[in-house]
Amino acid sequence: MGLFITIEGPEGSGKTTILELVAQHLALTHDVVTTREPGGVQTAEAIRNILLEGEAVDARTEVLLFAAARREHLVEKVMPALASHKVVLCDRFVDSSLAYQGYARHIGVEDVQMINDFAIEGYYPDMTIYLDIPAALGRERIQANQRVQNRLDKESYAFHERVIGGYRQLIAKHPERYTVIDASRSVEDVTADVIAAIQQKLAQKSLEK
Repeated sequence: MGLFITIEGPEGSGKTTILELVAQHLALTHDVVTTREPGGVQTAEAIRNILLEGEAVDARTEVLLFAAARREHLVEKVMPALASHKVVLCDRFVDSSLAYQGYARHIGVEDVQMINDFAIEGYYPDMTIYLDIPAALGRERIQANQRVQNRLDKESYAFHERVIGGYRQLIAKHPERYTVIDASRSVEDVTADVIAAIQQKLAQKSLEK
């Protein structure tokens, strides 16, 4: 099997940029697949448009749509890549649903967990990088970059604070899987730390063979 690495963080933490830079570096020595959630495959991308660009949906419907997109993405792209011994770098995965819907939307972490357990069949990441940044700084970055804001970007400050609180609880619960990186620094410094953490994980996995 390959190595499944997810990158998580609040809005404005730089996940997409960091993932691309890390992938470029790892591709020099490894077969790397980059992907994102929701999305990554045609059906999941269609669901992404509904979730992030369309009108607001019921909170429970949102959970189910994220899980449906995740299942299709996992089966079509992630599982085949891992079976081919590739390194999969994924922008968000199940932890996002737990933090955003379970904690921030008050759906209930146990219910969201149960739905996603059904969807992913035990395919949890080998490693999760969490890009740690205050909600206020994340919002400042989004506005400074003048990127098109999706529906989640436009949620209240209190909502994004709850998202971060949710992630902190997940990190405390799964310290063996999470690596926390201070994302308030320069892109170069953050990228270097993420690469170093992943290389350490790759070396560990190599020794386990």
